Parts: sequence; C-alpha cells; structure tokens
Amino acid sequence: MRQTKGWRDGLTPAALAFALAVMAPGWSAAQSAQGAVTPQAPADQPISMQKGEFLAGAWTADSGVTLDLLDASGRHVRRLSDREKSAGVLMLVGPADGVYTVRAQGQGAYRWTVTERLPLSAQHAPAPVIDSPRLAALAQTLAQGGTTAAFWEEVAQKGTPLVERVDAANDRVTFLWRGAERNVRLFGGPSTDHAQLSRLGNSDVWYVSFVVPRSARLSYRLAPDVPELPGAGMARRRAILATAQADPHNPKVYPERGMDAFQTYSVLELADAPPQPWVEPRAGVPAGTVEALDLRSDILGNTRKVHLYRPAGWRPDGPDNHVLVLFDAGAYLGRVPTPTILDNMIAAGAIPPTAALLIDNPTADSRGRELPPNPDFADFLARELMPWARKQGIVAPAARTVIGGSSYGGLASSYAALRHPEVFGNVLSQSGSYWWAPPGEEDQWLTRQFVAVRKLPVRFFLGAGLFESGRGGQPGILETNRHLRDVLLAKGYLVTHREVAGGHDYLSWRGTLSDGLLELIGTQQQASR
Repeated sequence: MRQTKGWRDGLTPAALAFALAVMAPGWSAAQSAQGAVTPQAPADQPISMQKGEFLAGAWTADSGVTLDLLDASGRHVRRLSDREKSAGVLMLVGPADGVYTVRAQGQGAYRWTVTERLPLSAQHAPAPVIDSPRLAALAQTLAQGGTTAAFWEEVAQKGTPLVERVDAANDRVTFLWRGAERNVRLFGGPSTDHAQLSRLGNSDVWYVSFVVPRSARLSYRLAPDVPELPGAGMARRRAILATAQADPHNPKVYPERGMDAFQTYSVLELADAPPQPWVEPRAGVPAGTVEALDLRSDILGNTRKVHLYRPAGWRPDGPDNHVLVLFDAGAYLGRVPTPTILDNMIAAGAIPPTAALLIDNPTADSRGRELPPNPDFADFLARELMPWARKQGIVAPAARTVIGGSSYGGLASSYAALRHPEVFGNVLSQSGSYWWAPPGEEDQWLTRQFVAVRKLPVRFFLGAGLFESGRGGQPGILETNRHLRDVLLAKGYLVTHREVAGGHDYLSWRGTLSDGLLELIGTQQQASR
C-alpha cells in the first residue's frame, strides 16, 4: 500500500479507518493544527488535558518533521509521530490535569488533529455480551428492579446446564453457579482452558455459554472462589482442584457412586449424543471373571498388578480367541467398565471371545515415565507381559491382539505397535497424546517415526474429542490425531478416525472403547474382510 508523502495527500486509508473506528457517539471534538516548520522556527500549539482523559485523532508529517508532547514546564512527555511513517493514529491518555504543548519541529509540513475525547469518568468496559435469551431476559428483569428468585426456582425444576436451541445441529449450553463471592471456573466441559464464568450484574448468577453440536456428551465440574495464588505457572492453574465439584443443580453425575460432590462429575448429554449401549450390565448376560495378579519386570525393575479379565466360557485354546491390552487399569475397571462392556459385546456376538489384560501403574510417577514412548516399557509389554499372559491361558496372534488406552495410554499403544508389530497388530487409541516429544525436540515425535519406517502390519482406531484442540497456538490432541491419521493413510495403513463432540473425558472414552473394538475386531468387520 502506498504511504502519503505529507499532510497534503491526507491519511493512508488504513490510518483513516482506524481513526474513524475509535470515534464513539457523544464524544466531543477537540482541536487541530497544521502548517510548515523549519529548524529555526518550530510550531507550538497548547492543548489542555485532564488526568486519565483519552484522546484520539490522527497526524501526518513530512519525513523531516517530528511531533512531541511537552508539559507545562516544557519538558518532553512523549513523541506523537513516527519517523518511519508519514501518517498515523494519535492516541494518548492525559498524564495529569493541565495545559500541554504539541510541538512540531524539523523541516516540512505537518498536520495533527484530536477528533475525540473521553474523560476518565466516562470510561467503562462494555457490559458482557449475554448470548443466552433466557439470561438476557433475566438481565432485563434485574434492570427493572426484579430479583433472581423465580429464575432459580425454574433452574431447580429443569436442572442445569441451561440448554437453548441455536439451529438444526447446535445448542447453546449455559453453565450456571449461584452465589460465589469472587470467581467461578469451569473444569472440563467444552472449555480447554478452565473457562471463567461471568457474574450477571451484581446478582447471585454466574454464567458462561458455549454453542456446541447437539451430539455433545461431556462431563464437567464447577469451581467457585478458586484461590488466587501468588506467582504464575501450573500451581495457579491447578488451584482449581481445591474447589472443583459437581454441579449442584444437575442430577446427572458420573461416576454414580462418588463419595461426595468433590469425587464426582456432572454430565451433559444433548439430544443427539450417540448411544453407549454396552456400558450397563444386562439381564441374562453371564459375567466374566477378573483376577488381579502381581507381575515382576526384570526389564523395568518394578512390580505391578495386572488384572486378567476372562469372559464367561473362556477356553484358552479357542480358535477365535482375541486379546485386549489396556493401560490405566483403575480407570478402565471403574469409569470405563471394561468387563461389563466386553461381557455385553461378546454375549451379543458383536465381537468374538476376547480376554483382557488391564495394566496398573506401579507408582504415581511411573505413568509419566513409562507410557510416553519408552523402549524398555514397550519391551516389557512384548517380552514379559505377553509371554506371562500366555501361561495364564490368555493368548492370541498379533492380528487378533488389540493394545489400547487413553491420553498417554493411546500414545503408548501406538509406540508399542511400532516397536513390536509382531505382537500387537491393532491399536485402539483414545485421545492419544501425539503432541508429545522428548525434551528439546519438535512436537509430534511419534508421528515422525511412522513416517520414517516401512508400513507395518498394524490397524488403527484413532479417536479424539472436538473439544481437545490446542491452546496458545500449539497443536493439541485433536490436531495431532488428525496429523497422525493423515500420515498413516499416506503410508497405506488401515485407519478408522473418529471424532466425537466430547473432551478429554472417560465419559466419552467408555463409548469409543466399544466403537474401536467393533472397528478392529468386530464380527461384522471381520466378515467383510
């Protein structure tokens, strides 16, 4: 874009547009000055300002001219022009009450204008935008002197979150909290960054709204009056755990047998959320058995529990036996009821007889060391765990063995198959953390490893949530799963990629576990191959 040579040509279109954009109805015009100066004859123009007053306008000047603001004693306050440009926007705040001077000096022509002023007393942030029609109506009630009593009675009857239709595919979901003193944060739900709730005026209503697909299924907590810790970093972020609790106005909780509100999550399931037909025990379906045994690893130098699930009627020598290996045993025996899911799917003939190995983390710290790509851990799985499982009567060839997990567990599953495709022929990855890289290396390390090696005899199910995108410009789980999918497809792998309207959430994973099993070892899939 061409810049002007001086005030005679006027502002650049961009500068003029910006100057006009800052004007607001009710602001009063101030003043302007123009002329030409020489080194021997600068030009001064007085301008009065109040402390905190905001002034907006524009300037143009030849390249040899500068514009400066001086105080009442003639001391320099700030430069108003830019030597590298011939025109620009003028914006400043009055340092104190008084009369100042705008001095033009140098050689050439200039012009400056202050088109608008806004005193400090009139400077107010705009009111928060209320997207929810119901809350907008409540705001009008409050403005007319009403109260929130009827609104909270309505909430008590209908429950939360507040759900309002947007269009054929989407709903507006508003999370609510009553009566916090300082702040309320949303933990989980569609937010990837602990969204802050806003207070409705001075009322006892705190709220935040999202437009989400009508297929959404999410768990969440609300955290009132989160402590504001000094300093910065992860400690401040984790402080939300001090008060995060189930939504008191939402009767749907997960898991259902939590000890108290701090042990459970609230559930949001919109009208088109996909069914999860396998997660509840069914009458007449024989239950398998779960046996917990200790397994010592010489490779890792530690001992852990492995939970062995055997379906009803399991025969170690069955001709169509399959094996499922899962990480994070505690979660996959509780929040994701794996034995019940397998019982139901096997009884319905949806999958063939399938035993499972659910692997514990031996210590609180071991998960972060073992599950991100770790050659020793992958070797433990292939060379110690699976031969040990064979002795327990749980064995299947690689093509009938699925290794899976969520988050780091999904990452570990893909790495184990990369390192030992002769043992693990199927990967069931739920929100795999493919953003991971060793310290000092570029993100998505594992994806680059698949680029570098020949195609392996492995099939993939990659699931991710639409609310798992990255923050701060960094790729998140959603984006890095898509990248891995593209790389694998380009290499010729069989890949099922599934995105659901969910987050980093066992509530979603208990559904996508069965989805992945159907895609990888389902009887209908096998019949079509």
